[in-house]
Amino acid sequence: MSDHIRLHIPGPVEISQGTYEAMATPMIGHRSKDFVALYDDIHPRLQEMMGTKQPVFLSTSSAWGVMEGALRNLAAKKVLCCCSGAFSDKWVDVALRCGKEAEALQYEWGVPVDPADVDAKLATGEFDVVTFIHNETSTGVMNPLEEVAAVVNKYDDVLLVTDTVSSFSVVPIEFDKLGIDVLLTGSQKALALPPGLGIFTVSDAAFERAATIEDRGYYFDFHEFKKNQEKSMTPSTPCISTIYGLRHQLDVIFEEGLENRFARHEKLNNIVAEWVVANGFEFFAPEGFRSKSLTAVKNNKDIDVAKLQKIMRDDHKKQLDGGYGKIKGKTFRLSNMGDETEETIAGLLAALDDSLAKL
Repeated sequence: MSDHIRLHIPGPVEISQGTYEAMATPMIGHRSKDFVALYDDIHPRLQEMMGTKQPVFLSTSSAWGVMEGALRNLAAKKVLCCCSGAFSDKWVDVALRCGKEAEALQYEWGVPVDPADVDAKLATGEFDVVTFIHNETSTGVMNPLEEVAAVVNKYDDVLLVTDTVSSFSVVPIEFDKLGIDVLLTGSQKALALPPGLGIFTVSDAAFERAATIEDRGYYFDFHEFKKNQEKSMTPSTPCISTIYGLRHQLDVIFEEGLENRFARHEKLNNIVAEWVVANGFEFFAPEGFRSKSLTAVKNNKDIDVAKLQKIMRDDHKKQLDGGYGKIKGKTFRLSNMGDETEETIAGLLAALDDSLAKL
């Protein structure tokens, strides 16, 4: 049994010993040639993973910093927020707090975003930014990115900001091909790193819009990032230790191969799905829109989820998620993202079987 509580929650996820060791690499100056070499090493691989020729930026923040920054850089008229879970719902509040006009395209939690609804809203001409979460971590729903991007691309003056926090490196995402304007992710989910590093890329159209926005701030100013990235640097002091960890994880990812990584996530996700069905549970997300990185299990059997979490922690040293926000206790979530393997997922499911028998 592990000597620590193993994380099976959908972020932060379990981190490998190799990553921790890489993060202990001696510190360097963030304006040094050593940092330039570090950034130059990881940059082309991040571009490949994002499917882009655009520069990729490193932000010492959670993904929410970049999410807020995108609004400050891009919103001149009104923001349409596609809302279908805890994190997408929050984007409306964030936009309003930034002094932007915003409207929610609201769905019940667990219901995927409908591209036709996005089209109808954009046809009004009221909006110049759309916020969209590809994989809604709170509900286990993977929203239709390709279809929504195609709709937004019909409107030349509308920019698409896409959160891929729990889908990046799990499924292929082609930034340039899809015509996305901002693609962002965080370090603590499928990349299997500690929290605190935002990673993002920006289209030429988004840079052009940002240049017209006077009050976009400094810390998340897209043009500050671009100017510094041209020198293989960041605008402000970066979390160098986490970037060392990112370099290690990129070594691991590219040694496995991107296609193999996508296939592994799908296989592990299917193993969890088979367990869900075999044990008489249901899925919170509808067929065809289920996440490949985690499973939100509907508590249709009315079990005591909090007690299940306690048994898993006390008896098996495994931390289980008991559902997020207003669906806490009505669901529980099982993560298969990051460095998980068939062996670790088998261990999770065996521990669940034992714990459920003790309820």
